[in-house]
Formats: sequence, structure tokens, C-alpha cells
Amino acid sequence: MINHSEVQNKDRLIKGLLEVVKDIQLRYQAEDDEEKQWLIQNSPNPAVTELVKEMTVMMLHVLDAIGKLEPVNGITISKQYGYSKGSISKITRKLVDKQIIRFEYLPDNKKEVLFRTTSLGKEIYRLHEALHHQIDIGVNRFLQRYNEDELSFLVNALSETLHTSWVYSETKEESIAPSQRAARTKEEIDNDKTLRTLSDTEEMNEIMVMLNKLDSHNLKKAKAILNDTFFNSSK
Repeated sequence: MINHSEVQNKDRLIKGLLEVVKDIQLRYQAEDDEEKQWLIQNSPNPAVTELVKEMTVMMLHVLDAIGKLEPVNGITISKQYGYSKGSISKITRKLVDKQIIRFEYLPDNKKEVLFRTTSLGKEIYRLHEALHHQIDIGVNRFLQRYNEDELSFLVNALSETLHTSWVYSETKEESIAPSQRAARTKEEIDNDKTLRTLSDTEEMNEIMVMLNKLDSHNLKKAKAILNDTFFNSSK
């Protein structure tokens, strides 16, 4: 038999999690402004300050990629950081226009464009690195409050989230080998079927988006890509 009390409790907890995720979304949207203010306040010179004010989060992350890999082409940035080629092309043009990066060509291949930071670009890159160092310290301090078991759970939950589609979600029953599936009780299977519909809601899509943001560096890049591609296309 289905344990209705357990199902109701899980449903209540999931709804509570969804509410927290929505609150996290609002906080991280505000945090972009907080980070921008940190960069402005800690800027080494007025020229950098003015450039930072005009830069989007996506522009900062593409500059970060160039600063780490220079000289580097757009294809390499796209492959290593998961940015679309179209986004790289659009952002690098903006960075060149603002004299934050510059083009460079190989002597024997004029078709291949490489990117390098300018002196101003290097200053912004170092400033952005300092910001992420500050964030890493804060994240580490925050996570120290959890024990090893709790941290292991967080790592596993977030890792599974990164590799799970809420649109074409695989149920537990489908992921279990046939030899093991036969040993499962009818109650377990019925419970899975009852909970299965919860993963098909729009709120679960929000979980996928938001949990991808709960990282101090790489996952914040994913958020920047989403914002720039889908929500800030006019910039």
C-alpha cells in the first residue's frame, strides 16, 4: 500500500524547497548588482570604473576566459566554457569596441582570429579575479557549517541536478537494471509513480535553473550565459 502520509510529507517538503528556490532566484539577481558595486568600489582607476559600469556579467566572464587562456580563439572559449559561438562573437565585438581586448592574427593564417587583453582589460581581469577570490572565501566559510555527510549529500544532489532533464526525466524504475527491478516491491513502484508527476511541473524547471547557480564560479558562468542569451538579448 502507498504510504499517503510519507507522500504528503515529501510533497510538502518539495513545495517548501520550491519556495526557497524562488527566494534564491531573487537574491542572486540582486547579487549581480552587489558584485558590480564591489568591482566599482575596488577599481584601481577611473577608466576601469567607467568600463565596469558598462559591462554585463557575460562580458566579464568572457573577459575572464580570455585572460586565463590568451591568446585564444572563440572556438576554444566556446568548448572549454560552454558558451555558444554566437555569444562569443557578439561579446568579443563589444569588448574590442571598448578597447578591453584586441584581435591578433597568426602570421601564417590570417583567417584565425585570436583574442588578447589590452592593458585596461588586464586590470579588469585581475579585479574580477579578486572578486571571485572574495566570493570563494565567503562560500567556503558558509559551507564549513555543514558536516561531511551533509556536504556529500549536497554534492550528489547538485551533480545529479546538472545531469538531469526535467522535461525528459528518467524515473527511478527506468534507471534500475532489469535484474534489480524485479526485486522491488509494488509499494516502492507505486510510490515512484505517485511522485513522478512532481518532476514535470514548471517549478521543477526553476529548480534546474537555480541550482545551477549555487556555485561560486563555474555555475555563475552558466547563469550569465542564460541571462545574456535569453533575457538580455537587447544589450
